[in-house]
Amino acid sequence: MAQSFSRSQKRLAVPLWYERLLALILLVNYGLVIFDLTYIPLRDFWLQGRVQLNIKIGPIKQSFPKPPLRILPFDITPYYDWVKGIEPYRSTTAYLALVEQLNQKINEKSLEGLISPQKNIPQQNVKIEDILAKLREESAAMIQENPFQIANKTGTLERIKNRMRVHVFGSRDASATKSFETFWSIDYLLAEGFSQQLEFFDQQIRPLIETNYFREIGENGQPTDNFPLIDFPFFVIFLTDFLVRTRIISRRYKSVSWVDAMFWRWYDFFLFLPVFRWLRIIPLIVRLDQAKFLNFNQVKGQAVQGFVAIIAEEMTEVIVIRIIDQLQDLVRQGQIRKLLNSAKTKKYIDINDRNEIVEIFRILSHVLVEKVLPKVQPDMQDFVLYNLELSLSQAAGYQQLQRLPGMKTIQTQVMAGMFDNIYQQILILLQGFLQSDPEFDRLLENLVTKLTQDLNYELKQQNNLENVEELLVDFFEEFKINYLQKLSAADIDRILDETRTLRQAG
Repeated sequence: MAQSFSRSQKRLAVPLWYERLLALILLVNYGLVIFDLTYIPLRDFWLQGRVQLNIKIGPIKQSFPKPPLRILPFDITPYYDWVKGIEPYRSTTAYLALVEQLNQKINEKSLEGLISPQKNIPQQNVKIEDILAKLREESAAMIQENPFQIANKTGTLERIKNRMRVHVFGSRDASATKSFETFWSIDYLLAEGFSQQLEFFDQQIRPLIETNYFREIGENGQPTDNFPLIDFPFFVIFLTDFLVRTRIISRRYKSVSWVDAMFWRWYDFFLFLPVFRWLRIIPLIVRLDQAKFLNFNQVKGQAVQGFVAIIAEEMTEVIVIRIIDQLQDLVRQGQIRKLLNSAKTKKYIDINDRNEIVEIFRILSHVLVEKVLPKVQPDMQDFVLYNLELSLSQAAGYQQLQRLPGMKTIQTQVMAGMFDNIYQQILILLQGFLQSDPEFDRLLENLVTKLTQDLNYELKQQNNLENVEELLVDFFEEFKINYLQKLSAADIDRILDETRTLRQAG
């Protein structure tokens, strides 16, 4: 695939700077796509810029680090919430505004009047009690109405209730409504300390309530999404580039229409899909490779290898089964019988006035006699003498004869001379056969013809041919059962590795 891409690039003569510019634009676009796809799941992080790892092992639950580590220096949600149609949730926003109002009133006035309620209570202290009463009322409404459900953050509300239960009563089994009612009471705040309790709220409860939001629903029944407005300029750039490239291809190659050229660059279609935008990773990889920013040859090789391995295993099994089934059908249909009959009844058609069988025999004989046998004569002599000596050693009195002085040398020389004479005589005899002899050709052809006729006749006697056909069908069936699985499960990876090695060597 990489080679085809590079070839097409050379044919179109696209400047490298242009390829790199388009690749960078696509890289920016894909970064925006991934950011948009992950914005809702990661909005808490974009809102507060903090990370904390919660670890739970059995009954033990720990959070690390404490307090959460802040990574982002500012809140980016005000700049991107409009893209997703996100607005502050009115009830939870008003709830936090009440808490902020309570903080301001406490900072404005000393709490001395609250400690002695029998004295005349200033007007400002009455307002603090009113704020606390309103907070108790809003807390009960928040627990009952669950404003976090629209943002699919019901789990956040549960965390808020659990933290308040544990803080006020020291147990998660306590009533959440009662916990908030107690927490926002003047007696509890005076007893536990206003500053300490409001600090707990600001650190443990406020960040969770802040994550709640309201998201608009469009007329199509889906949440509002304005990302196409951001994506549209990129769409225009990619579409223009696609149309220009494909038009150039169609005009340069007469046999390629504009539509065909569009399919030539099939991977660019993912840039125009309004859904599954994450698939733009495919044209991004191709363009980064074309722009020579990255080299994906090894990655593509591994991907192709895995794909080929899967297909090869399946195709091997299908092809072999198909071939064996065809052979079984041919045997069942009597094709062997028809072949033997046709050999007897039809006249053999000779297209070149040559007997191919005789010619093949003559070529093989010439190579064997003139080239092979002379070269292997020493090895053949050693082999024959060794076996001859081994046979003589088993004869009675041979060992005593070997003890005579010079007998072993004489014996070796005699046997070597005999073998050399016999070997030369055989070569001379075979060379005589290689001479152009029409009678030899006629006799060999008659032998082959007679052998074929007699084999055909004898196979038809006593149901021999039917037995052969039945045995062949059964053999093919046993072959599929016993060996096909091993054949289809061959080491495809090893074969592909050998193929790559051969290509690299070439």
